[in-house]
Parts: sequence; structure tokens; C-alpha cells
Amino acid sequence: MAFARTCSVALVGVEGVVVEVQADLEPGVAAFTLVGLPDKSLTESRDRVRAAVVNSGAAWPQKKLTVGLSPASVPKSGSGFDLAVAAAVLGAAERIDPRVLADIVMIGELGLDGRVRPVRGVLPAVLAAAGAGYEQVVVPECAAAEASLVPGVSVLGVRSLRQLIAILADEPVPDEDPDEQGRPDPLLAGLRMPGTGAATGMHSGGAAQHDHGHDLADVVGQTSARTAVEVAAAGGHHLFLEGPPGAGKTMLAERLPAVLPRLGRQESLEVTAVHSVAGLLPPGKPLIDVAPYCAPHHSATMQALVGGGPGVARPGAVSLSHRGVLFLDETPEFSSHALDALRQPLEAGHVVIARSAGVVRFPAKFLMVLAANPCPCGRFSQRDDLCECPPSAIRRYQARLSGPLLDRVDLRVEVDRVTRTQLTASGARGESTATVADRVRAARERATGRLAGTPWCTNSEVPGRELRSRWYAVPGAMDEAERNLERGVLTARGLDRVLRVAWTVADLVGHDRPDATDVALALQLRTGVPRGVPMAIGALT
Repeated sequence: MAFARTCSVALVGVEGVVVEVQADLEPGVAAFTLVGLPDKSLTESRDRVRAAVVNSGAAWPQKKLTVGLSPASVPKSGSGFDLAVAAAVLGAAERIDPRVLADIVMIGELGLDGRVRPVRGVLPAVLAAAGAGYEQVVVPECAAAEASLVPGVSVLGVRSLRQLIAILADEPVPDEDPDEQGRPDPLLAGLRMPGTGAATGMHSGGAAQHDHGHDLADVVGQTSARTAVEVAAAGGHHLFLEGPPGAGKTMLAERLPAVLPRLGRQESLEVTAVHSVAGLLPPGKPLIDVAPYCAPHHSATMQALVGGGPGVARPGAVSLSHRGVLFLDETPEFSSHALDALRQPLEAGHVVIARSAGVVRFPAKFLMVLAANPCPCGRFSQRDDLCECPPSAIRRYQARLSGPLLDRVDLRVEVDRVTRTQLTASGARGESTATVADRVRAARERATGRLAGTPWCTNSEVPGRELRSRWYAVPGAMDEAERNLERGVLTARGLDRVLRVAWTVADLVGHDRPDATDVALALQLRTGVPRGVPMAIGALT
């Protein structure tokens, strides 16, 4: 009896479980049995592995072959186990020394010709292997850069099963014919998950970070909205923009990711892991170090927003925008059930999806931007009489955004219609993205220094009880906000959020703690009621 084992990784969401792949050969009628709770695509690996081994020049053992995936209680899915199954079979057949395979983790799909194709989720799989103590990983050659992001792991990238056999057997490594220049790499075909291209809005916003065509200086007027965008970026506060069509709501939201600071190392790995599972990593750039931007269409389902789908649950828009911006344009047109499903991720910073196949947890710590028209026709305003919608239609339209959802939004700004004078004026433009981003970065550094030694990084994450008991505002600064609470203008949650925004304003203007002016600006951004303070952050510094 011959036996060999190696390892691979089963992904459950963005978390991995190291799976031991065991191969056993016994005398008897030639057969290939795969056990260990595999799904359909993994069961089909029997035919892929057999063809790949034969076409790689190795002999297929004509015995009773049993391949076990342990632990058997963990569901396994996908074709990423092909390489490990082939190596275990060759080890049991003594084509490769079984002792060499025992401490190696292998991830990759096999083509019928023996080529090693990439799979989704290489980064979280390697992270799981490193967390389990493994130091050697074999991945497809085109995914080696992504796997190398994990420190302390030796990564071997192979292009074919022939190369892997030669390396493990200490034989001359054969050269693989290069693909024709100018044609897409066939190994990357099918790596991207269908239906998640750029046209859907579910893509990494890294390119937008360096798109010089998206600059805050292009936004005409809108002082209040520009200030709200700056405060949202500095403190991680959610934002609601309401105004008529063409006022600049989408322009402001598209320029928000460029104002956010670049991601730290740990944050980059979290974002890259989610996008790797979804098959959305930008070609040639395995590490996402800028805030992602996700703008799903208003027809998106609940599964598209929070994650799910048939079979193994996949990340939704809230997870694809982790550490970045989730922009919901025409928010009242979204399904009310889909919008209300955002409440839990907004509070918890993650989403848990329970299915019959298991429970999946995806990170979902995002900055949400809502944009809406004031009425179905979009022309309703307190200043003019252009709207023709009946009051009942206006009430129904605005009621599509539930109170509990809006109560979780820190900043609510009315975006006014741009006048002809503002649009055609040749005077000085507003502050550029670079200027605002520098101020946001300085504010984030102040908040990080103040919150050092705590589990929080931004003001929006700090619980209200901690703000009230550990970090105090100037005496008397919160009097007006507390009177708003007594009159019912603010809820208890709303009062805490005003205090958080006030701390962010204080960080932006360089105050040690919020004073009455900072709280007044926070109240105006929360309620929309003028408080007699300058709306531009630059005017407060």
C-alpha cells in the first residue's frame, strides 16, 4: 500500500482552513474515489487531474485510488485543490518523494494539458497557510506576486505540472512555450467572476485615486457639501446628499475616494483579500493600497449589496467597498429591504451570511454616501415653486429611506442647484483635492494619536459612552446639542454622532477638543439648520 499527503486551503468567505489532501493506492480494480465533502467543481477534478498527469508525461497508477480531503466536515468548493490532488497522487505512486510534499501547501487549478491556472482567493488562502504555520506554498506563476504579499512564506510559482514534478523530483526544469505577444493570457480566462466588471460599479476604485480628471476644484459652489465630504473623509462619517438633478451629488461622491488617506499595510491586505475572493484584483497590481469605490445600480438585489447568492456565499457591495466608499445613487429607488439590510453592517463593520452550507463572515467597514432627489421629479425646494409633484407623492418618495437607516448617517447636506453666475464665473476655483487630502491626513493623524492604545482608529468608530467619559468637549460646548435632544430634534444616537463629528471638525481645524463652534458646525451638518458658523473648514482654521 502506498500513501502520500500534501495540503491545500478551503476558503469560507475570506477566511481559510488548511485541508490535508491524502492519496492512498491499493491493489484492485483501477478506480478514482474522491471523499471529504467536495462540491461539483471539485468532484470533476478527478478527470482534470488524470488528464493533466498523463499529458505531463507521468504514468497514471492503475490501482484503486482514494483521495481524501481532511477535515471531512468542512465543505470544499472550487478547482483550487487540483494541484494538491495531483501531487498527492504522484507521491503515492512514488513519482515524487512523499516526504517532500508533507509540509507544502498547493493552490491551483489544472488544465487538461497540465498547465496550472490561477484561482480566486490566493491571498486569503496563503494568509491561512501562514497562520497555520506553513512556510512553503506553491501557486500558479501568474499569482505568485499576490501570494508573495504574505511575509514569512516561501512562494513557488509554477506554470505547469511538468515544472512542479521536475522541481520536487530535483530534475531539470522544462521550459514552457511563451504565449503569443499582444494576446491575453489564456490562463487568466475565467478568473474574474461573471457580472462584476467595471460597468456594474463593483470594482476597485484604485484607478480613480490617480485620475486627474476627478478633482474637487471642478465642483462649482456647494460649500456645505464640500465641507461635508471633507469631514466624512477625516472621520469616516456616513453622508447623505439631497438635491435636484445636476447639482453635483455624483461629482462629489466620485471625488471622495481621492480625499481618503492611502491604506495601511493591514488594511491593504484586508481589501486585497476580499477583491481576490471576488476575482476583482487589477491586472499587474496584486496589492490594493488605495480606498476602493463601489457604486452599484439601484436595481441591485439584497444579495448584491450585502453578499450571498446561490451555493457558496460571495461578497457583496458592502464588502467590496471595505475600507473605501459605497455610493448609492438614487437611493430611494433601491429596494427598501436591501436598504434596511445595511443597518447591521453599518453598526458592526462586518456582515454574517448564514446558508445551509455554512456561515460566512465578510468584512464591511465602509463609508456610505447616499444621494437622493427631494421628490420624484427632483425639483422640490423650499425656495421656489417648480415642483409639480403632489404632497402625497413627495411623502411616499421620501419615506422610502427609513428613519433607522438615516439615523445612522452622521452628515446630511442639501445640495443646492448651481446658478448661472456660479457656473460661468471666471474667479478662483475651490480648493483642490490635494489641499483637502493634506488636511484630512493631518486630522487622521491627530485622531490616531489620541486613540492610540484603543481598538478604534477614526472618530466614527468610538462609542458614545467612551467619548463622554474619556474625551471631553469644552465645558458648555454641547449645551445646544443637548437642548436639541430634549426637543426631539436629535435621538440619543444622534447626540453621540454629533459629538463624533465635532471631534472630527476639531481635528481638522487643529483644536485640542471641540468647542462651541465645532459643535455648531456638527449640528448644522447633522440637522441642516443654519447655526451661524462658517461652513468652510478653511475659514475656521
